[in-house]
Amino acid sequence: MSPAKRATKPADPVAMAEHAALVAQIRAADDAYYVKDAPILSDASYDELRRQLAELEATFPALATPDSPSAKVGAAPARGFAKLTHRVRMLSLDNVFSTTEAAEFIDSVQRFLGGASPWPMLAEPKIDGLSANLTYVAGKLVSGATRGDGHEGEDVTANLRTVTDIPAELSGPGVPEFLEVRGEVYMSHADFAALNARQTASGQPSFANPRNAAAGSLRQLDASITATRPLRFFAYGWGETSSPLAATQSGAVVQLGAWGFPTNPRQRVCASVADLVTAYEALASDRADLGYDIDGLVLKVDSLALQERLGFVSRAPRWAVAWKFPPEQAETVLEGIDIQVGRTGALTPVARLRPVTVGGVVVTNATLHNADEIARKDLRIGDHVIVQRAGDVIPQIVQAVTARRPHEATPFAFPDTCPACGTAIARDEADAAGDVVRRCPNRTGCPAQARETLRHLVSRRAVDIDGLGEKQIELFFDAGLVREPADIYALATHRDWLLAQEGYGEKAVANLLAAIDARRAVPLARLLFGLGIRHVGETSAGLLARHFHTFEALAATATAATPGMPARAELLAIDGLGPAATEALHGFFTTPATRALVDRLIAVIEVIPEAPAATDSPVAGKTVVFTGSLETMTRDEAKAQATRLGAKVAGSVSRKTDLVVAGPGAGSKLKEAEALGVRVLTEAQWRELVG
Repeated sequence: MSPAKRATKPADPVAMAEHAALVAQIRAADDAYYVKDAPILSDASYDELRRQLAELEATFPALATPDSPSAKVGAAPARGFAKLTHRVRMLSLDNVFSTTEAAEFIDSVQRFLGGASPWPMLAEPKIDGLSANLTYVAGKLVSGATRGDGHEGEDVTANLRTVTDIPAELSGPGVPEFLEVRGEVYMSHADFAALNARQTASGQPSFANPRNAAAGSLRQLDASITATRPLRFFAYGWGETSSPLAATQSGAVVQLGAWGFPTNPRQRVCASVADLVTAYEALASDRADLGYDIDGLVLKVDSLALQERLGFVSRAPRWAVAWKFPPEQAETVLEGIDIQVGRTGALTPVARLRPVTVGGVVVTNATLHNADEIARKDLRIGDHVIVQRAGDVIPQIVQAVTARRPHEATPFAFPDTCPACGTAIARDEADAAGDVVRRCPNRTGCPAQARETLRHLVSRRAVDIDGLGEKQIELFFDAGLVREPADIYALATHRDWLLAQEGYGEKAVANLLAAIDARRAVPLARLLFGLGIRHVGETSAGLLARHFHTFEALAATATAATPGMPARAELLAIDGLGPAATEALHGFFTTPATRALVDRLIAVIEVIPEAPAATDSPVAGKTVVFTGSLETMTRDEAKAQATRLGAKVAGSVSRKTDLVVAGPGAGSKLKEAEALGVRVLTEAQWRELVG
């Protein structure tokens, strides 16, 4: 059903399921890109997910909750670095993909300004690197951080000091007493090729692309390693400053250049849409010859006074937008299709390609999602195929070149048994797109599922064991040391084996074992999410923890939740849980193998109960909506705080709403609250109210 046809309807189960799937995909992609420096989607695929999410939330506003990716910037800083708070939030940019959309953006700016002209505008290349925020006091560099979640980033000061493009001290007249400078850390094509050559010569793995190399280099815990990497920097903006830089964006960039920062020479002030189109086309034409990666053109209202009037909405400024380039494409040969088995047993086909360079990156694999996509695109082993990417490492196959199909090209026969354990494959019901997922039902006996379950359990949003990541799980699993969750907590008994492994000295082993011991007490919600129970994601785990409070109470109810019994009715009555999660919980706790596995884990850890929500707080029993940007806490923190205090957090404003907490950039929700007479608080007033 099209958005236009369902625009007047409340969010139905299909829309809610579609929204949940999009949110999960975007969050996973954000974590991979911003935290792990290992993208799992192409830029084009990610942008398409964002576009679908925006359209769905516009059609069903109730789905646009405060914790939706549409209100988020980047991802939370990774562990291993201290955190630095930005004085002014580092925002993301909304995207446009055509001349028509660029013109519509300019028209929207003009309408917001009441008809005032937004011209001139500054057009600048969108560098494909890692955003950084530099803080100068009295002209001297005192700290530097990554963007992180926009509110706070990782303290990488020592690493940034090794980047020769970044001045340690500013020179020239007019340097503010306090100045935050924003820019992009990147790596040139030539330096990237030389770095990979050195990696190969020394027996080290090569990097996938310049962006990954730059991000990984900047986020080294040892700054001496960063110093050996050829990082570069372009300055393009600023945060807080004790004195104005200029009256225009372009003038401020010129001023930054005068103080010693490298700025991009392809910036151009434009006076019309025609000028912007010319700048876009010229940059696209010269893209391959720039010597560094870009993925579009950034358009900014040049007047800083107009920027101030325009402000921002949610995660992006109203006065700027990224005009993205179309994905780059290349032709190659589909040499084979491999099957990967995921944590829930889902079988995902991955295309094995004849190596081809797409956008400066050698591509050898592409995701195919499921068997239905292979059939829909009529992909056959031996086919010539069109592959596209847009700056990331996981490309996609656009189509087969059937005119070049060889006679021996063969259709792909999806396996009937799991390639990891040989169990007969089960077929799920079709999803919202009509695709059927093939799944291995051998939940505990399949080594691929066991390995992925362990990786999920120790991940940052689950049990979160520092220093125990994918590589370590792979090593310990293959050695037979860790085959199920409880084994993690017995690693201390293998200390001698650990010390014999490359890279595991006394200190490293001590740190690892200490990190494991530090996570022997696990909050109930994190444990439930970490167990990887199908249909029980992070949100559902939180709902269950707040309802049952203890693991024992949940386990007893889930075990007794057979159809028609009060226990099942209790689970189904939990707002937001649903029948699929209810059935999955019952199946998990009544299957002897999975129940035994979790019982062995519970025997070696302490499950921290979820504290009951407060009943005597000023907001207990009230429905609260957060809108706009929060400056002293993240949306997740605010939502968790409100829930602890007994409030219900909603994603949209209605007559049932008691409080709206509005930060900078609050838009339609604030207007709805004012129209309905709902009490509106600032963030400071909220903090005062709840203490």
